[in-house]
Amino acid sequence: MQLNPKSSRALLRAYNDRPEARRRLFSAAIFPVAFLWWELVLKASTTGNFFPSLVFLALFSLVGGILLHVLCSISRKPRVNRCLKLALLCALGIAYGIEYFVFGEFKMFYDLATVTGGASHAVGGFSDQIALLVLNPSGLLHVALFMLPAVAYALLMKHDPARRHGRRGFETVGCVALASYVLALVLVAASGPFGLVYSQRYSFPRATENFGLLTSMYQEVWQVMSGPQTASFVTTKAAPTADETAAQQQAEDAATDNEKNQPTQAKAAPNALDIDFAALAQTTDGTWAALDEYVASQTPSLRNDMTGLFEGYNLVFISAEALSAEAIRPDTTPTLYRMATKGIQFTDYYQPASAGTTGGEYLNLFGMLPTDGGASVIDTTTHNNYLTMGFTLNRLGYEGWMFHNNDYTYYSRDLTHNELGYNHGYMGYGNGMEQWVSEQWPESDLEMVKGTWENLFGSLGDADHPFNVYYMSVSGHSLYSPEINDMSAKWWDEVADLPYSETVRAYLAANIDLDRAMEYLIKQLEKRKIANRTVIVIGADHFPYGLDDDSLGSLPVLSELYGHDVNSLLDRDHNRLIIWSGALEKKDPIVVDTPTSSMDILPTLLNLFGAEWDSRLLPGRDVFSDRSPLVFDLNYDWKTDLGTYLSSPDTFTPAEGAEVPDGYVESMHEVVADKISYCSAVLDSDYFRHVFGEPEDVEAANAAGKAAAGEGDDPLEGHWGYEEVRQFKAKHHLK
Repeated sequence: MQLNPKSSRALLRAYNDRPEARRRLFSAAIFPVAFLWWELVLKASTTGNFFPSLVFLALFSLVGGILLHVLCSISRKPRVNRCLKLALLCALGIAYGIEYFVFGEFKMFYDLATVTGGASHAVGGFSDQIALLVLNPSGLLHVALFMLPAVAYALLMKHDPARRHGRRGFETVGCVALASYVLALVLVAASGPFGLVYSQRYSFPRATENFGLLTSMYQEVWQVMSGPQTASFVTTKAAPTADETAAQQQAEDAATDNEKNQPTQAKAAPNALDIDFAALAQTTDGTWAALDEYVASQTPSLRNDMTGLFEGYNLVFISAEALSAEAIRPDTTPTLYRMATKGIQFTDYYQPASAGTTGGEYLNLFGMLPTDGGASVIDTTTHNNYLTMGFTLNRLGYEGWMFHNNDYTYYSRDLTHNELGYNHGYMGYGNGMEQWVSEQWPESDLEMVKGTWENLFGSLGDADHPFNVYYMSVSGHSLYSPEINDMSAKWWDEVADLPYSETVRAYLAANIDLDRAMEYLIKQLEKRKIANRTVIVIGADHFPYGLDDDSLGSLPVLSELYGHDVNSLLDRDHNRLIIWSGALEKKDPIVVDTPTSSMDILPTLLNLFGAEWDSRLLPGRDVFSDRSPLVFDLNYDWKTDLGTYLSSPDTFTPAEGAEVPDGYVESMHEVVADKISYCSAVLDSDYFRHVFGEPEDVEAANAAGKAAAGEGDDPLEGHWGYEEVRQFKAKHHLK
């Protein structure tokens, strides 16, 4: 149908003569336009690469905008609707702005739980850094850009009719929203691996990058509203039939007869507990039953030549703030270099970054991905944390402490870190650490280690009184400049002549304090002649995200540090794990050259310390076992000894010389998806409470461990430091 020019002019005149119609049109369009504006600004300022995301951003913005428009048209009073609309525009502009600044600081988008959980702590503990992030030309420009829709509405729509829609109006906008949503879902389903991020391979950071922050926020809210979902797994094996069970028994009998005939070839025992998970599944339903069946389907790894190598040894475990493989150098950090090259060498190690420091701690302590973001550790406060090294060694009578040299309440560590099995509890700056650590930013790791050694656990460590100490360091924290970072300034002379930019040199300088802390500690261990029965483990919490202001693919300072362009998450997250003992120094290095991640630390330590544990209960592996290597993250990227898969851009690259079986990539997708589901379900359901019962009483378990070792009621009494420990526990209300 063709419009008559006269008719067209008549319509235009009618429209121009009806300002009320224009205002209603603008009123209906404000939210869809605002959402699209926010999404475009956020994407242009962070990850870039608009294709094919632009289509989804437009469609989901239209859907979300229409729904909010309807919400703001419910009241019969236009003034109420206008106030609600302006409030939502302000709140959403702030939300998008916060996510932009979060990305600028951490180089990834953070889910709502992580942002809200860390907001109050960040304002209190990192207000100076927040000011530097916001109060600069780029920061202020983005504040203005994200608040532009609210300002424009307030100035240009003072006479917004904001009337309640009639039935026909609601039906019209509802049909438009539904059609847009259905079209978006159809396009998502048709976009292959790209679309899987919306459903099977969902992660907040990747979904935000692909579909926009609005869609990710909707997914997060929907998950909360819909409540816990029963876990499901793809790779769970079906229960064996009677014939299969008989055949398996015959095979086992034959193997036993063979072993009797060849006693010199004893079969290695599995790292497994005497728990019939298949039978346990019959006692419950829902997620616990699904988890039982999944665990029952897994094959336990075998004990090996390294099992029990460190049995009875002391343990010092350090989650090192922003440590990288490149910060471990023979010139600036000679002690860390010594530990990395004379202990157990990990040449292909990764620290997946997903929820900042607290996410890295969760990986290091629990051996699982932080599927609830920054709230993951907090979620465990009331859980049974049976398999942590804290509880494991506590059951053996170890004296345990957790330490941090920054604010002791940050990330709610005053709650979480007293529930991880360390019988002397947790100390940070503000509940004891300030006795030995100076007030500066960042605080000194050397001062923390020196103070705690000399005043708390330095008299222990012999065979009768082993210690288990955990440190969360802070001296390597950003921002990196000798003008604003006290650790960078403290060690600046050590890096002043290195051929790097000032930012990289400041980063290297900040990590020297951890090196000097280790130098001090090892000297004290050697002086007391207990270095040969002490293990020091050092793993990063995340890559040094404070080096750059941009995103993946445009990280010039991190690329300078690494010595090559950083274009993938796995490349970004490569790191170095240190497992050192004085007992290993005069031996040939033990090299682990297969892909390994922080998820493997806990199972490896459980094996090395000869603990009783079940390898089926942890998604990582003892790196010395027969289990195949696998590194993966919450973005569904993964790496094995046969190759590397990157979910964006959906590519698998075989390892050099590897023969990849048919269907291998697809089967690994299923394995990774199941392991991520397992991490999520264990955390959400407190699964280990189902397996092991109610959480142990720390003091009772510790006393039982001492008694089993043939010690008295209180082996510390009479030793130097006993009274200090007793007073510390009484002062801070620790058992």
